Amino acid sequence: MQLTTIPENCSGCRTCLMACALARFKEVNPSKAVLNIRGLFPAPGVYEIDLCDQCGACAEACPVAAITEKNGVYAVDPDLCTECLMCVDACPRGVMRTHPAEAIPFKCNLCGACAEACPRGAIVLTDGSEKARAV
Repeated sequence: MQLTTIPENCSGCRTCLMACALARFKEVNPSKAVLNIRGLFPAPGVYEIDLCDQCGACAEACPVAAITEKNGVYAVDPDLCTECLMCVDACPRGVMRTHPAEAIPFKCNLCGACAEACPRGAIVLTDGSEKARAV
């Protein structure tokens, strides 16, 4: 499975951020979401969505191999993580996160909560074989 974006469908409502934080941390706290919605101003109504594409750059940067891949999803092992934050710096999409309330960095686990909550289909969960299209 993979998350795919259709930015032209995005209204900037940020419902996906709330859904992500609720799914991961059981909190309504968009600062804990592991995706970004950016308005591309001055163009009104144009947004860019940054999601983890499970590229593995975070794992490559980790000096203690605390980030490993299983079934196409990279995850941080809290027992191995030294909190050096090299993974955060290495993330090309800026979606490897830290938060003062969390001991270790965190990232997308492909739960799909953002896609389920998106009212306009700007984020979709696919099996990777089909191309997502704007509606």
